[in-house]
Amino acid sequence: MLKKLLSAGLVAAGMLAVAAPAGAQDVTLKLHQLLPLKAAIPDKFINPWIERVQTQSGGRIKVEHYPSMQLGGKPPELAQQVTDGAVDIIWTVMGYTPGRFPRAEAFELPFMVATAEETSVAFQKYADKHMQNDFPGMQVIAVHTHGPGLIHSKAPVSSLEDLKGMKLRGPTRVITGMLEQLGAVAIGMPVPAVPEAVSKGVIDGAVIPWEVTLPLKMAELVGNHTGFEGDRGLYTATFLFAMNKARYDALPDDLKKVIDDNSGVEAARLAGRAMDEVDKIGMAKAQQAGNTIITLDAAETARWKEAATPVVDGWIAEMDGKGMDGAGMVKDARDLVAAETK
Repeated sequence: MLKKLLSAGLVAAGMLAVAAPAGAQDVTLKLHQLLPLKAAIPDKFINPWIERVQTQSGGRIKVEHYPSMQLGGKPPELAQQVTDGAVDIIWTVMGYTPGRFPRAEAFELPFMVATAEETSVAFQKYADKHMQNDFPGMQVIAVHTHGPGLIHSKAPVSSLEDLKGMKLRGPTRVITGMLEQLGAVAIGMPVPAVPEAVSKGVIDGAVIPWEVTLPLKMAELVGNHTGFEGDRGLYTATFLFAMNKARYDALPDDLKKVIDDNSGVEAARLAGRAMDEVDKIGMAKAQQAGNTIITLDAAETARWKEAATPVVDGWIAEMDGKGMDGAGMVKDARDLVAAETK
């Protein structure tokens, strides 16, 4: 009887040993980010990315998407949440954690941005070259930018002088510094806080791309929108889509390949393309509302660029002081954007 029990036990153990690897390879990943599901990036980039990963893994990877900070914390905490392993994947604004990703700020400098797709591809290539050591504890899926950042305000901005004293929201330290340099009163805050701040008069407007005006209902809150000659945009912000490194390393090789196949330049391109697509919708919404859309001519745009030059010079000096090649990073950023816009 003992021999029979031992034999049966060994058979059962053998069956479990065979079954265990397949079971161990089924993975559920929690993805946490700050925007509502209908915003451009969740709707047109993150959710399609999830579908591709789940399909290409044959259903062995499941991704649970938690938008609007549903798992708790505040937007600036997302980078640490994924590093700590509290969540598996995050999408966040790099500038929400000042000082954590200093090299990324080259793309936030004034008048760097072209279309979101072009700039995102350039930024991914830049990150691959300059930022390899900037993401400890993370497996980067993609970095990207939004499209041209414009001024959306209650009062019209038709010249540099109109900006003086205007209270404007800025997303990151570089951009708030730029707004101050240009004469505005810059107030930093995460984008979900903008509508209430505008409606209560805490701020007179915000600098955001067209696509962000849709979920914030900016066309209803302000009546003026100011852009620049050549559609280059005043600024852009930088974004990070990343996975916990230990979680990635624990995947079997074939599932790592699924993540890898949906990472890098092409993922950045898709994120940028999503931004560009919804930028057009955002602008159309403002036009339908009868709002005033101002495009500063070449001469006025040149005045803004000249006024913003100290921001670039100051950033280069700051990076040099930290042992980085500030001028080299700015040159690479400009060259990479130029290469994508040819």
